[in-house]
Amino acid sequence: MEHTVVERELELDLVLSPERAIPVPARLVYRTDDPFAVHITFHIGSDYPVCWTFARELLIDGVFRPCGHGDVRIWPTKVEGGSVVCVALTSPEGDALLEASSPVVSAWLERTLAMVPPGTESERLGLDDALAELLATSQDGEG
Repeated sequence: MEHTVVERELELDLVLSPERAIPVPARLVYRTDDPFAVHITFHIGSDYPVCWTFARELLIDGVFRPCGHGDVRIWPTKVEGGSVVCVALTSPEGDALLEASSPVVSAWLERTLAMVPPGTESERLGLDDALAELLATSQDGEG
């Protein structure tokens, strides 16, 4: 099965305080061979980019309503008249609140949904085929 990658470079705002935010270049990545997940890589000026992976469904829901708990929480809001998606990340190293343009994130999500519609993710994994092949092999050996 052929695998496709849907990527989008974007700039997020890292919110430092209610009055102050700094731009952070990032890349959204979706791979059809990992159909349940989205990956966000932040280029924060360190030697290594910071990567986060979480459920695509969480990001889809977060564009419309608050969702998530624990390490990743996402919710929509308005900032200076524009729509943004807020992403709150929590790790042992600290917490980060990021804001991304809702239209940019939504357009990228629509591209991922065109590649792998909701509910068809497990088909992309090929588990049924692999399981059928495994069962057929084990039965052949029992003769």
